[in-house]
Amino acid sequence: MAEFDELPAAGNGLLDRRFFLRAGVASGAALMTASASSLERQEWMKGPGAGMSEAGAPSSHESHVVRASIGSLTGTTGTGASRTPLQLLDGIITPSRLHFERHHSGIPDIDPDQHRLVLHGLVERPLSFSLDALARYPMVSRIQFLECSGNSGASMAPEPAQGTCAALHGLVSASEWGGVPLSVLLEEAGVKPAGKWLIAEGADSAMMSRSVPMDKIMDDAIVALYQNGERLRPSNGYPMRLFLPGWEGNMCVKWLRTIKVVDQPSMTKDETSKYSDLQSDGVSTLFTFPMGVKSLITSPSPGLSMGAPGLYQISGIAWSGAGKIKRVEVSADGGKSWADAALDAHVMPKCLTRFRSAWRWEGSPAVILSRATDESGSIQPTRETVLKGRSTAAFYHYNGIQAWHVAENGEVTNVYV
Repeated sequence: MAEFDELPAAGNGLLDRRFFLRAGVASGAALMTASASSLERQEWMKGPGAGMSEAGAPSSHESHVVRASIGSLTGTTGTGASRTPLQLLDGIITPSRLHFERHHSGIPDIDPDQHRLVLHGLVERPLSFSLDALARYPMVSRIQFLECSGNSGASMAPEPAQGTCAALHGLVSASEWGGVPLSVLLEEAGVKPAGKWLIAEGADSAMMSRSVPMDKIMDDAIVALYQNGERLRPSNGYPMRLFLPGWEGNMCVKWLRTIKVVDQPSMTKDETSKYSDLQSDGVSTLFTFPMGVKSLITSPSPGLSMGAPGLYQISGIAWSGAGKIKRVEVSADGGKSWADAALDAHVMPKCLTRFRSAWRWEGSPAVILSRATDESGSIQPTRETVLKGRSTAAFYHYNGIQAWHVAENGEVTNVYV
C-alpha cells in the first residue's frame, strides 16, 4: 500500500478523500493478483438457469438481509417496530421490503376501491377523493429520507447499549416517494383564513393522528401513493399516506383517511404523551418536528467484524431535515483529528447521503466516528451536547455523534466518547 503513503489526512491511518479518485490503482492491483482458478467454469455455468417469474426475489444467498429487531408490545401482534439492516446495505435508497416499520395497531388490510380521503373542516368545499381520483392530479416524485423520532433513542441510556447498527439506529430509510402535493388539494377545497393547522388521521384501528402546521403543508407535503416506483406496500401506508419531507416519521400518517383543517393544534395523544422532548426541569418541549443533522458509520459497525489489518473503506450515511448535507468528517482516533470524507454524487435535500473514507487499519484498537454538517451550517452535536438539559427519561430526537470501538480482533462495539 506504499502508493497511498502520500495521502494521509488524519490520525490513525485515515487517508485523504482523493483516494477514491485513484481507485483504479487499487482495483488494478487486485486484478493482477487474482488466482487463475477463478476463471474455471463453475457448476452453475454448466446448465440452464431458472425460469422467469411474475415478481423477482432476492438471491437465496442474501436471505440474511432482512428487517432487524422486529418487536411488538406484549399482548399485541402489530404494535411495535422493525428496523432497516443499515450495515448490510449501500447507496441511499432502501428497498421497500427493508424499509423500517413503526405501527400503533398493526397493518390494516384496506380495500383500495372502498377507501376515501376526506378533506373537511375550515374549507369552503369539503372534498372526498378515491384512489382513482387522486391519480388524475399532478404528481411529483422525490428521493427523501424518513426517520422515526425514536431512532437512536437507546443512545440516551447511561451505558452504551450493545447491538447491531440496525438495532441501534435502523429506524431510518430513504425512498423515492411519488404522490400528489397536498397544497393542490387544499387549494381546490379553499382553505378559510382561520385554517392554520390540519389534523391528519389514519385508517388503522388506533386512528393515529397528528397536527401539522399549514406552512409545512403548503411547502412540500404530499399524499404519497408510490414508493420506489410501485404502489405503497401495506406496511408503509397502502393505499396512501401523508409524507412530510425532513420531519419526524410519526407525523407522516399512514393509511391516510381524513384531513381536517383547523385553527390550532389538536394536542393528540401522539404529540403530547409521546413524540415530545422531556426536559430536566420536568417540562416537555412539543412540536419539535424537523429531524436534526446526523450521520452514522454503517461499515464497519457492530455486526460486521473486520478481518486482517490492511486497507478498509469506512462507509456511512448522513442526513438532515434542514436540507442537503454539505460535509461529513471522519475520525479514526476517537475525535482527536478529523478528515473530510468523500460524498457520493447524489447529494439531495432531505435525503440520505452516502459518504466514504479510506482507512489503513494497523490492527490496533481504534475508535471511529463521523460528523455531518448541513447546508444551513448546523453541525452534528456530541452526545454530551444533545443530553444537556434533557431529562434522563427522554428518548426522542437523538442525533449525537456515534462512536464505534474496533478491537484488535476486529470486533466492533458501541462506545461513548
